[in-house]
Amino acid sequence: MGLPKLLTPVIDAHAALRGPYTAGGAIIRAVVPTALAIAPDLVERHDLEIRTVAPEFRATIPIGRETLFHQIPDAERTRVHSRLRTARIAHGIADFLNEYLRRLNTGSAALVLENVDQADATDRELIAILLRRFDPSLLSLLLCTRTSIEGWPQAEIIEGNTDAAPLGAEDSGDLAARLVASDGTCDDPQALRAYEQLEASERARLHDARADELVTGDWSWRLGAIPYHRERGTDPDAAVTALAAAQDHCFALAFHEACVDLGRRGRARTEPGGGSWWRFTRQMALSLALLGQGEQSEALYDEAYAASADPAVHRVAGYEIAMLYTRHHDPKRHDHMRAMASINAAIAVASLLPDPQDRAFYEIFYQNGKALIELRLGNRAGALRLVDEGIARMDRELPSDRHLLDRCTLLSNRARLLAVLGDTVEALRAYDALLTVDPDYAEYHFDRANLLRSAGQDEAALAAYDIAIRLGPPFPEMYFNRAVLHQAHGDACAALRDLGRVLELEPGYVDAYVNRAGLRTMIGDDDGAADDIRTGLSVDPGNPHLICVRGQLAAAAGDVEQARCDFDTALAAEPGLAAALAGRAALAEAHGDPTAAVRDLTRALAAGEDAALLYNRAVAHRSAGQLAEARTDIAHALTLAPDDPDILQLRVELESAD
Repeated sequence: MGLPKLLTPVIDAHAALRGPYTAGGAIIRAVVPTALAIAPDLVERHDLEIRTVAPEFRATIPIGRETLFHQIPDAERTRVHSRLRTARIAHGIADFLNEYLRRLNTGSAALVLENVDQADATDRELIAILLRRFDPSLLSLLLCTRTSIEGWPQAEIIEGNTDAAPLGAEDSGDLAARLVASDGTCDDPQALRAYEQLEASERARLHDARADELVTGDWSWRLGAIPYHRERGTDPDAAVTALAAAQDHCFALAFHEACVDLGRRGRARTEPGGGSWWRFTRQMALSLALLGQGEQSEALYDEAYAASADPAVHRVAGYEIAMLYTRHHDPKRHDHMRAMASINAAIAVASLLPDPQDRAFYEIFYQNGKALIELRLGNRAGALRLVDEGIARMDRELPSDRHLLDRCTLLSNRARLLAVLGDTVEALRAYDALLTVDPDYAEYHFDRANLLRSAGQDEAALAAYDIAIRLGPPFPEMYFNRAVLHQAHGDACAALRDLGRVLELEPGYVDAYVNRAGLRTMIGDDDGAADDIRTGLSVDPGNPHLICVRGQLAAAAGDVEQARCDFDTALAAEPGLAAALAGRAALAEAHGDPTAAVRDLTRALAAGEDAALLYNRAVAHRSAGQLAEARTDIAHALTLAPDDPDILQLRVELESAD
């Protein structure tokens, strides 16, 4: 089979080598040196994603984006990243490679990845995104596996043993040593037999030697191999230490599937109820919660309750169970009163801590969690009071250079609560204070942009969205919200560009199909709109907004029956959908039923004042002979859009009518 020139040497994606981003890191290590030479600005623009998949580059590439999280001691990195973060990192890597290949300008390239069926979840996610997003004329992927992979129809998959050649009939000791040196990736039957026939002490010695080699070698992180060898070596404590270090790293960077796996392995090597066991259990439970597996997470906390009488275990588990019942569980299982009982128990235990600073910190931290529960119970003012008290107490009782991320969490929650309470001015001041502490965290800029947008400060909101997009790894909501603003200000090209970006990142983002189909209809791109409607309905078959746009297209094409059917179908699903009511009203007006048009337009206006709807109802009133009502509507429309020429013309016509 012919392939384009290889972008990198053949890459082994087996997770036993480096754990998360074994393949992604290998790709980055291969291309970044050249990228630094030909496109240093590109490397700097994607420094965050590069450092995530290949952390050793932290010392050698320019750092353009670095949040507070990366500037403080590991022990204070309390920010918990969502399960969506790895997808954002993967999209950033895809953007980097796409632009890199275009600048390299050497034609089509290929990536060959082996053992893809054994890859970590982060690499599987990255590979799936590369398969979906890359034009094969720019980059081809050849995936070599021992088993088929569901969900990757675009992939060219070679099944079977992908080793270049059998190991041969060497001395059994050499075969076993070669298996150990493969870091658990070799499945040659001869080597496996030789390995199994070794004395247990000799196997352990080989694993010890390999682990020592990896630790002291040139590799900064071997999250797959080092724990693998330590688990099979002679020192149980070294195994626990290696597993714990790997789990800490994975949790901090949102490699949650790997964190769960390392937690299981660590728990198996530690005594239930002990400190190390609890550490593995807690991070495993947190990752399960963030992966949407709340029931399994809660079961681990219950196990910890039963296994330990340590107040710290009961304090932490109480807080985290409260968060399960108010945030992480499936919404059908939310129980805010149970959450309140659990967090009050955690606060009670925290109040008994002997160290005054520890006591203050944990009480503040848990009261902040309680504020979320109060918000979910509808007590917004009470939630804000708890957060304000926490900020004041932290300033009063704790050193100013400690717990910086937790200070950010409090300030962020204060800003959000002020926004919910409608105090936009104070909420913006809270965001300004927050951004002086952590100025490069994209999500704070995104939240601030959303607030500015809701306050009608569109120009400032656009600038804030631009900053958020520049600072963070890409995610679709940023582009979608900016597209809405562009469309509101008549910049169809910018809106279409952003909506296209949304769908590049998330092909199932139905609202983007809705908005783009509507926008394409407005600019006369009926074929493009029809494509968006078909694709969007394949994702969400009953979406009333897409069906409404389909009705608008049918009406424009003169297919009255299809248009009416679509508007009726959309309204059956969403009775107050203004666009469908307006579309059906236009059909009624055009076909001699102004009374029905007035009725539908009145229903549409119940959702809020709109100059165009008032204009249309005035036209319908005039057709029905209701001139007084028509004049009232057009006068109201003029207050909303005083310079609209159609409204001004209709007012003149109505004033001169008998």
